[in-house]
Amino acid sequence: MSLKQSFCYPCFLTKGMTFDTLFAAAARIGYPAMELWFRGAEFAELAAAAKRHGLAIASMCGHGTSTEDALICRANHARIEEEVRVSLEVALRHGIPNLICFSGNRQPGLGDAEAIEVCAEGLRRLAPHAEKAGVNLNLELLNSKVNHPGYQCDRTAWGVAVCERVNSPRVKLLYDIYHMQIMEGDVIRTIRDNLRWIGHFHTAGNPGRHDLDDEQELNYRGICRAIAGAGFDGYLAHEFTPKRDAIEALRAAFHLCAGA
Repeated sequence: MSLKQSFCYPCFLTKGMTFDTLFAAAARIGYPAMELWFRGAEFAELAAAAKRHGLAIASMCGHGTSTEDALICRANHARIEEEVRVSLEVALRHGIPNLICFSGNRQPGLGDAEAIEVCAEGLRRLAPHAEKAGVNLNLELLNSKVNHPGYQCDRTAWGVAVCERVNSPRVKLLYDIYHMQIMEGDVIRTIRDNLRWIGHFHTAGNPGRHDLDDEQELNYRGICRAIAGAGFDGYLAHEFTPKRDAIEALRAAFHLCAGA
């Protein structure tokens, strides 16, 4: 089984490059999809360019742009519900199968167990909308050691506990391989043990968050072979900053993961 690969377009859109240039090159390489983070003023142009080159949109964020102002606070739940409902409408119009959600940062006086319940409460409000739309809400796992100090959903077990309490086929995790290598390692075993709760993957080399080459410590060929072998049918998206030419980095990542 081969993996469906995507890429986060802002990482690879270098100065002077147009959407059409990037997407045409990605399509020639063999990518079936691209993705974005936040839906801004350029979304219509972006979606049209992707369509022109036969690329699906694999994922985008479902709510607010700040990980510090997210599901970990009950006061945010009503606002997030409205934002996600709007995002689901966009997802339905454009065939986007995944929306990203964020736990937000740890709150003073809120222990891990109670934080699980608060996040699960927020996602239970969202789950019926996602189930009706047939779109996954993927709670993103981020590292709190290097890039996102204080972020709550920084361990696979914590994220799985939230998903178990929501108990919806449309509430899953975005397993970012780079972030989880920093926080806990043991990537292949963790993925295999928790695959039922994983809806999407992101890649990047560690350390540095750059290319998937032999200057970083992750064996992406082995990781991708394990993911494909476990029967994962979602997208694995590249979210790294190329050290050199962006198109060549996209090509190398694609062939490395496709060859797994």
